[in-house]
Amino acid sequence: MKERESIIVTGGAGYIGSHTIIELLQQTDYNIISIDNFSNSHANAYENIELITGKKITSIRLDLCDKDAVSKQLNSLNNIAGVIHFAAFKSVPESMADPLLYYHNNIESLINILDFCKQKAIRNFIFSSSCSVYGNIKDLPVTEESILGKAESPYAYTKQVGEQMVDAFTATATNFNAVILRYFNPVGAHISGNIGELPIGPPTSLVPIITRTAAGTIPKMSVHGNNYPTRDGSCIRDYVHVTDIADAHIKALQYLINQKNKNKLSLFNLGTGRGVTVLEAIDSFEKISGLKLNYEIGPRRDGDVEAIYANNNLAKQELKWETKFNIDEMMRTAWKWQQHLSQLKIN
Repeated sequence: MKERESIIVTGGAGYIGSHTIIELLQQTDYNIISIDNFSNSHANAYENIELITGKKITSIRLDLCDKDAVSKQLNSLNNIAGVIHFAAFKSVPESMADPLLYYHNNIESLINILDFCKQKAIRNFIFSSSCSVYGNIKDLPVTEESILGKAESPYAYTKQVGEQMVDAFTATATNFNAVILRYFNPVGAHISGNIGELPIGPPTSLVPIITRTAAGTIPKMSVHGNNYPTRDGSCIRDYVHVTDIADAHIKALQYLINQKNKNKLSLFNLGTGRGVTVLEAIDSFEKISGLKLNYEIGPRRDGDVEAIYANNNLAKQELKWETKFNIDEMMRTAWKWQQHLSQLKIN
């Protein structure tokens, strides 16, 4: 009997990685191997994945920045159908405060996983990128053809560099195909409420700040600026449910494996195509929860982009990908996850 093929998911215990593993287990028959060093995630994510899916995965604790360890610990892996590479730090404020940490982690880990793909002749690669690569772009909604602007943070710069690295590697590697997925703003949690976003340290993303403020673990939240040239003065983002993002990875993987790709390197925006302001997101949460949030208007935050949202027509056309969750459903699942954490007395 033919040995079952494997998919490697780097950063598989993280927010988007864990949700993607759930979709892989539910939609495909691959053996899943997760690689994570838990520097920004929790090992019990695997227990939650098993609780939701009833299936186990193989997990390897490994720092992908350690080239020797990558070679030693992954050398025995074979029959790998593809790699989905999430493992990266992703906080804009943290990257502003400690840029070298981001340059080292996000770039070095990508170099080592691409080198591993070369050694093992892995043919299919999905790279986790970000809408932050567009910078403070004025022509909205952005398409895959939009010119990249100046990176507004070291995090965004590492994604720009990462895309260039994947492009260059794909162009020169034999029998290697890649998809770059530019996420807009992943939010929400699995509909079960058993897994969601759980940053180590104080959250810097809007939705976990909202839910923690509602739960009382954050006394008061700050809206970073209300004097932007937007409809209510707060920043505009394209919030997309994490399960919709996860589903896109399965579709991108099958796109490559089934050789539907027209080029060795493909690029897709992952967003709803609708911009939501920070204040509108707060209004949505207050509506679905019935709670009034304690927030204040604060100064602008370094590294923040004024407004960005996607044209997602290409992903719809090529990947047959459609978003299923609206902003209220994103907030409802995020709140359900926060209530689960509160029951477990996790702040």
